[in-house]
Amino acid sequence: MRLRPTRAGLTGAATYTALLLVWMAAARPSPLLLLWFAPLVLMEAFLPGPANQVTLARAYLAAPALVYARDPGGLGLLAVTVALAGVTDLADGTLARRFGGPSTVGGALDPVVDGIFFGAVGLGLWLGAAYPGWLALVVVARYALPALVGAAMLAAGRRPQLRHTLFGQVSTALIAILLGGVALLRGLGQDPAPVVRAGELVVPVATLLTFANLAWAARAKG
Repeated sequence: MRLRPTRAGLTGAATYTALLLVWMAAARPSPLLLLWFAPLVLMEAFLPGPANQVTLARAYLAAPALVYARDPGGLGLLAVTVALAGVTDLADGTLARRFGGPSTVGGALDPVVDGIFFGAVGLGLWLGAAYPGWLALVVVARYALPALVGAAMLAAGRRPQLRHTLFGQVSTALIAILLGGVALLRGLGQDPAPVVRAGELVVPVATLLTFANLAWAARAKG
Protein backbone atom coordinates (compact mmCIF):
# COMPACT_ATOMS: atom_id res chain seq x y z
CA MET A 1 0.00 0.00 0.00
CA ARG A 2 1.37 3.40 -0.97
CA LEU A 3 1.92 5.85 1.83
CA ARG A 4 0.36 9.25 1.36
CA PRO A 5 0.65 12.42 3.43
CA THR A 6 -2.40 13.03 5.60
CA ARG A 7 -4.18 16.31 6.26
CA ALA A 8 -3.59 15.99 10.01
CA GLY A 9 0.04 15.08 9.38
CA LEU A 10 0.72 18.05 7.11
CA THR A 11 -0.99 20.39 9.57
CA GLY A 12 1.00 18.99 12.46
CA ALA A 13 4.28 19.12 10.55
CA ALA A 14 3.69 22.78 9.61
CA THR A 15 2.74 23.67 13.19
CA TYR A 16 5.75 21.97 14.78
CA THR A 17 8.11 23.39 12.18
CA ALA A 18 6.97 26.91 13.05
CA LEU A 19 7.35 26.23 16.78
CA LEU A 20 10.80 24.72 16.24
CA LEU A 21 11.99 27.74 14.30
CA VAL A 22 10.83 30.03 17.11
CA TRP A 23 12.52 27.87 19.76
CA MET A 24 15.79 27.57 17.84
CA ALA A 25 15.88 31.32 17.24
CA ALA A 26 15.31 31.99 20.96
CA ALA A 27 17.46 29.22 22.51
CA ARG A 28 20.14 29.01 19.79
CA PRO A 29 20.89 25.30 20.33
CA SER A 30 23.35 23.29 18.25
CA PRO A 31 22.41 23.20 14.54
CA LEU A 32 23.04 19.44 14.74
CA LEU A 33 19.58 19.14 16.28
CA LEU A 34 18.22 19.64 12.77
CA LEU A 35 19.40 16.08 12.10
CA TRP A 36 16.84 15.00 14.71
CA PHE A 37 14.01 17.33 13.79
CA ALA A 38 14.05 16.87 10.01
CA PRO A 39 13.16 13.13 10.02
CA LEU A 40 10.46 13.80 12.62
CA VAL A 41 8.80 16.43 10.43
CA LEU A 42 8.97 14.11 7.43
CA MET A 43 7.52 11.15 9.35
CA GLU A 44 4.79 13.25 10.89
CA ALA A 45 3.42 14.23 7.49
CA PHE A 46 2.29 10.62 7.00
CA LEU A 47 0.78 10.06 10.45
CA PRO A 48 -3.02 9.83 10.57
CA GLY A 49 -5.24 11.51 13.12
CA PRO A 50 -4.76 14.46 15.47
CA ALA A 51 -4.00 12.23 18.48
CA ASN A 52 -0.81 10.92 16.85
CA GLN A 53 0.33 14.47 16.12
CA VAL A 54 0.02 15.31 19.82
CA THR A 55 1.81 12.08 20.79
CA LEU A 56 4.74 12.96 18.53
CA ALA A 57 5.20 16.22 20.44
CA ARG A 58 7.15 14.27 23.08
CA ALA A 59 9.69 13.22 20.44
CA TYR A 60 10.15 16.87 19.48
CA LEU A 61 10.39 17.89 23.15
CA ALA A 62 13.17 15.35 23.70
CA ALA A 63 15.70 17.70 22.10
CA PRO A 64 14.92 20.74 24.31
CA ALA A 65 14.79 18.36 27.29
CA LEU A 66 18.31 17.13 26.57
CA VAL A 67 19.59 20.68 26.07
CA TYR A 68 18.08 21.99 29.30
CA ALA A 69 18.94 18.91 31.37
CA ARG A 70 22.66 19.27 30.63
CA ASP A 71 22.68 22.94 31.69
CA PRO A 72 22.36 23.64 35.44
CA GLY A 73 20.90 27.02 34.50
CA GLY A 74 18.24 25.44 32.32
CA LEU A 75 16.68 23.07 34.83
CA GLY A 76 13.71 25.34 35.48
CA LEU A 77 12.93 25.25 31.76
CA LEU A 78 13.43 21.48 31.86
CA ALA A 79 10.71 21.21 34.51
CA VAL A 80 8.39 23.17 32.21
CA THR A 81 9.32 20.86 29.31
CA VAL A 82 8.51 17.77 31.40
CA ALA A 83 5.18 19.33 32.36
CA LEU A 84 4.38 20.00 28.69
CA ALA A 85 5.20 16.39 27.85
CA GLY A 86 2.83 15.28 30.59
CA VAL A 87 0.06 17.43 29.14
CA THR A 88 0.53 15.85 25.70
CA ASP A 89 0.39 12.39 27.29
CA LEU A 90 -3.02 13.20 28.74
CA ALA A 91 -4.27 15.02 25.65
CA ASP A 92 -3.44 12.35 23.08
CA GLY A 93 -5.59 9.72 24.81
CA THR A 94 -8.49 12.15 25.03
CA LEU A 95 -8.18 13.02 21.34
CA ALA A 96 -7.92 9.35 20.37
CA ARG A 97 -11.18 8.58 22.16
CA ARG A 98 -12.82 11.67 20.66
CA PHE A 99 -11.81 10.82 17.09
CA GLY A 100 -12.54 7.14 16.69
CA GLY A 101 -10.75 5.42 19.55
CA PRO A 102 -7.14 4.24 20.06
CA SER A 103 -5.38 2.93 16.93
CA THR A 104 -2.63 0.42 16.30
CA VAL A 105 -0.33 3.22 15.13
CA GLY A 106 -1.02 5.24 18.28
CA GLY A 107 -0.54 2.23 20.52
CA ALA A 108 2.88 1.58 19.00
CA LEU A 109 3.94 5.23 18.86
CA ASP A 110 3.07 6.19 22.44
CA PRO A 111 5.63 4.02 24.33
CA VAL A 112 8.34 4.77 21.76
CA VAL A 113 8.08 8.56 22.16
CA ASP A 114 7.81 8.19 25.94
CA GLY A 115 11.09 6.28 25.89
CA ILE A 116 12.74 8.87 23.65
CA PHE A 117 11.61 11.76 25.84
CA PHE A 118 12.36 10.34 29.28
CA GLY A 119 15.57 8.77 28.02
CA ALA A 120 16.70 12.22 26.84
CA VAL A 121 15.81 13.76 30.21
CA GLY A 122 17.65 11.07 32.16
CA LEU A 123 20.70 11.22 29.87
CA GLY A 124 20.84 15.00 30.06
CA LEU A 125 20.57 15.04 33.86
CA TRP A 126 23.35 12.48 34.04
CA LEU A 127 25.58 14.53 31.73
CA GLY A 128 24.81 17.54 33.89
CA ALA A 129 25.83 15.60 37.03
CA ALA A 130 22.32 15.84 38.49
CA TYR A 131 21.33 12.19 38.15
CA PRO A 132 23.15 8.83 38.50
CA GLY A 133 24.14 7.30 35.19
CA TRP A 134 22.87 3.84 36.11
CA LEU A 135 19.45 5.24 36.92
CA ALA A 136 19.30 7.06 33.58
CA LEU A 137 20.01 3.70 31.92
CA VAL A 138 17.15 2.11 33.88
CA VAL A 139 14.82 4.79 32.53
CA VAL A 140 15.99 4.08 28.98
CA ALA A 141 15.61 0.32 29.50
CA ARG A 142 12.08 0.78 30.87
CA TYR A 143 10.96 1.83 27.37
CA ALA A 144 13.60 0.30 25.11
CA LEU A 145 13.15 -3.31 26.23
CA PRO A 146 9.37 -3.52 25.57
CA ALA A 147 9.89 -1.80 22.20
CA LEU A 148 12.61 -4.31 21.22
CA VAL A 149 10.48 -7.26 22.36
CA GLY A 150 7.53 -5.92 20.35
CA ALA A 151 9.74 -5.52 17.27
CA ALA A 152 11.05 -9.07 17.67
CA MET A 153 7.49 -10.40 17.94
CA LEU A 154 6.51 -8.57 14.76
CA ALA A 155 9.56 -9.97 12.98
CA ALA A 156 8.52 -13.47 14.10
CA GLY A 157 5.07 -12.99 12.60
CA ARG A 158 3.27 -12.40 15.89
CA ARG A 159 1.20 -9.33 16.61
CA PRO A 160 1.87 -7.94 20.11
CA GLN A 161 -0.98 -6.47 22.12
CA LEU A 162 -0.51 -2.71 21.94
CA ARG A 163 -2.27 -1.33 24.97
CA HIS A 164 -1.40 0.41 28.20
CA THR A 165 -0.93 -1.68 31.32
CA LEU A 166 -1.57 -0.49 34.87
CA PHE A 167 2.04 -0.61 36.01
CA GLY A 168 3.22 0.85 32.71
CA GLN A 169 1.08 3.93 33.26
CA VAL A 170 2.09 4.15 36.93
CA SER A 171 5.81 3.86 36.14
CA THR A 172 5.59 6.56 33.46
CA ALA A 173 3.81 8.90 35.88
CA LEU A 174 6.41 8.24 38.60
CA ILE A 175 9.33 8.75 36.22
CA ALA A 176 7.82 12.04 35.03
CA ILE A 177 7.26 13.25 38.59
CA LEU A 178 10.73 12.25 39.81
CA LEU A 179 12.65 13.60 36.82
CA GLY A 180 10.60 16.78 36.83
CA GLY A 181 11.12 17.10 40.58
CA VAL A 182 14.90 16.84 40.26
CA ALA A 183 14.89 19.47 37.53
CA LEU A 184 12.61 21.82 39.45
CA LEU A 185 14.56 21.61 42.72
CA ARG A 186 17.89 22.15 40.97
CA GLY A 187 16.38 25.04 39.03
CA LEU A 188 15.23 26.63 42.30
CA GLY A 189 18.66 26.15 43.86
CA GLN A 190 17.42 23.47 46.26
CA ASP A 191 19.02 20.12 47.06
CA PRO A 192 17.42 17.40 44.89
CA ALA A 193 19.16 14.56 46.77
CA PRO A 194 15.98 13.29 48.52
CA VAL A 195 14.16 13.06 45.18
CA VAL A 196 17.15 11.32 43.57
CA ARG A 197 17.27 8.80 46.44
CA ALA A 198 13.55 8.19 46.04
CA GLY A 199 14.10 7.65 42.33
CA GLU A 200 16.87 5.12 43.02
CA LEU A 201 14.28 2.99 44.81
CA VAL A 202 11.04 3.76 43.00
CA VAL A 203 12.16 3.75 39.36
CA PRO A 204 13.81 0.28 39.35
CA VAL A 205 10.90 -1.25 41.30
CA ALA A 206 8.30 0.36 39.02
CA THR A 207 10.28 -0.79 35.96
CA LEU A 208 10.40 -4.40 37.17
CA LEU A 209 6.68 -4.32 37.92
CA THR A 210 6.05 -2.92 34.43
CA PHE A 211 8.02 -5.76 32.83
CA ALA A 212 6.15 -8.32 34.93
CA ASN A 213 2.80 -6.74 34.02
CA LEU A 214 3.67 -6.79 30.31
CA ALA A 215 4.82 -10.41 30.50
CA TRP A 216 1.59 -11.40 32.27
CA ALA A 217 -0.53 -9.56 29.70
CA ALA A 218 1.34 -11.26 26.82
CA ARG A 219 0.92 -14.67 28.49
CA ALA A 220 -2.79 -14.09 29.07
CA LYS A 221 -3.25 -13.18 25.41
CA GLY A 222 -1.30 -16.25 24.28
